[in-house]
Amino acid sequence: MITPQQFFEIVPKNLNMDIRSELYSINEFTFAVAVILSAQATDKKVNEITPALFRVAPTPRKMLKLGIDGLKKHIRVISYFNNKAKNIIALAEKLAEFDDGDDTQWVFPEKYHDRAELMKLPGIGQKTANVIMNVLWGAPNIGVDTHVFRLSHRFGWVATAVNTPPRVEAELLKKIPKKYHAITNHVMVLFGRYTCTALRPKCTKCPIAKYCDFRWN
Repeated sequence: MITPQQFFEIVPKNLNMDIRSELYSINEFTFAVAVILSAQATDKKVNEITPALFRVAPTPRKMLKLGIDGLKKHIRVISYFNNKAKNIIALAEKLAEFDDGDDTQWVFPEKYHDRAELMKLPGIGQKTANVIMNVLWGAPNIGVDTHVFRLSHRFGWVATAVNTPPRVEAELLKKIPKKYHAITNHVMVLFGRYTCTALRPKCTKCPIAKYCDFRWN
């Protein structure tokens, strides 16, 4: 069985990973919006629509000016766009008071660097908060998306009975050495997206194949 230590030492180096989020954004507000949009949708699909959206609504106040109907026109190809539009507009309402009009430099107030406070905002659950904090501020949180969830079980790092994202995150935080926590989400997502895919993983091109008990036949 591949160990977390082996995985995080071997995979990033051998696959020449650019360890960062692939979601398009221009400031901290737009990154949060992109993460909300990415739930049950691919980063590729989200990136197809966000450049046009963020040109007209890069800040909370401009998002409110766009309005829910205008927002829906931009994101209607994204799954659950009606509910996501409501959450994004509600998020913009909460953050509008911190908007100084600078499109490229908008940042979250310091109090939202705390996960509990961040999760009080509309549309931001634990996984979304973890990704935001990890990407924007380097927090050692692990956002458990479909790739992280799948690989954690595929590698045997968590038991089958550990079947919710919060429980998977709790197990990973215990089993993965702390020095890798800040890159865990990025590396596992990229590896799961391009190499160890759900269907037909590329085992013949995998740098950890000799350590891994999983084989695609």
